[in-house]
Amino acid sequence: MRPRSSLKIFEQHTSGLFLVFVLAAVACGGGGSGNGKPPSASGGAAKGGSSTASVGGSISSGGVGAGGSISSGGAASGGAPGTGGGAELGGSPASGGSGGGMGGASSSGASGGSGDTVNAAAMAKAMGFGTNIGNTFDSTTGWETGWGQPLVSQAYIKGMASRGIKTVRVPVAWDTYAKNGVIDATKLSRVKEVVGWILAAGMYAIVNIHWDGGWIFNENKTTAYTLTDDVKSKFASYWKQISAGFSDVGHMLIFEGLNEEAQFYVNGNSNGTPDIPALNQLNQLFVTTVRAQTGYNTTRALLIAGFATDINKTCVDAFTVPTDPAGPGRQFLSIHFYDPYTFTLMEDPASWGSPSATWGTDAEKKALTDQFDKLGTFSTTKGVPVILGEFAVTRGQKVARQAASRILWMESVAKAMMSHGGVPVLWDTGGEISRSDGSFTTELQTVMNDLK
Repeated sequence: MRPRSSLKIFEQHTSGLFLVFVLAAVACGGGGSGNGKPPSASGGAAKGGSSTASVGGSISSGGVGAGGSISSGGAASGGAPGTGGGAELGGSPASGGSGGGMGGASSSGASGGSGDTVNAAAMAKAMGFGTNIGNTFDSTTGWETGWGQPLVSQAYIKGMASRGIKTVRVPVAWDTYAKNGVIDATKLSRVKEVVGWILAAGMYAIVNIHWDGGWIFNENKTTAYTLTDDVKSKFASYWKQISAGFSDVGHMLIFEGLNEEAQFYVNGNSNGTPDIPALNQLNQLFVTTVRAQTGYNTTRALLIAGFATDINKTCVDAFTVPTDPAGPGRQFLSIHFYDPYTFTLMEDPASWGSPSATWGTDAEKKALTDQFDKLGTFSTTKGVPVILGEFAVTRGQKVARQAASRILWMESVAKAMMSHGGVPVLWDTGGEISRSDGSFTTELQTVMNDLK
């Protein structure tokens, strides 16, 4: 998720962003309809927390279970720089190490050094059910702990793995803490340490460039919603640096080009026509840039962005899968899903609808199934499996959402995604998964049991 202007956050997320959904700016948010209809949450929505302290006037603090109001304080990166994530995660490419990411990833089709075959479709089957470490490394007000989260511990990572999590998405706000375009080395080392823990626990990891000021689509600038040359240069530079930092980390690490910031519109008019060619250009730049680097980057799986990660705006003929110098079959498509917004995230009534405490009518189930059937057909046509990088339903602050409905919705989304060969990755900021030991809420545990 990503912060939206002037609104409180509901169960803190971001897509991966800790998304704050601004009703007044529907057209600007990923998944907003821009036509006076209820905002579609399929491309991201407000994921906020129970705390409502405003951060810079645009973000409210706190995720469910985050433990109170958010501090905008220090950027505690935690962990010794340079630890974790080295060649031990699968052997350096030069040595021909046996690990595709952590001692062998045969189920993913990545079983050795950088020249090994990586098959995204096969990986998707092995990636199972995943989750995000949300509102943590994507915090723009105090890295890792600035939005009320504790330092990520290895016990938390191991606990998730022991309970059936197979994939962990790690959203990162790189730009906020960069100096003159140079990524902070200690922060890169800290992310690499956590990725090392994830891979060592037998899980897949996804590292992205998350929302951090909206620089990718020039948010709040006169060039807003347009792809400019300076953005392309900065984007390529960051991916060169990230790739270099993780070049020795094996194939169970996936790079995700960007979060929900693929929001480009013709003539910069966010109420107008999506500029799909601009998105295609940025996705191609991502793939080309990573492939030009060394080590596992020459062949690792890459996750390209859908338009604002929205199903309907992405599933169009104009969207193209980048040409990959490493060959076909190594890319995933990034989509997020928060439909219907009235049930998943909405707190206050609007002219078009009101918060709902329940979900699961025949019509609601059909609407969900139709969306994933559409996505599944598109995925097959384009030859690229989907990673549903974010989906979640809050408990609700003003309207308590029924536990049975929450379970049914999460389960329905996960099953729909898996039925089409995709990977469901829950947006979580501590509300469903304990940040201390990786244990699940009763609702999530029920979902996991039913998915077995």
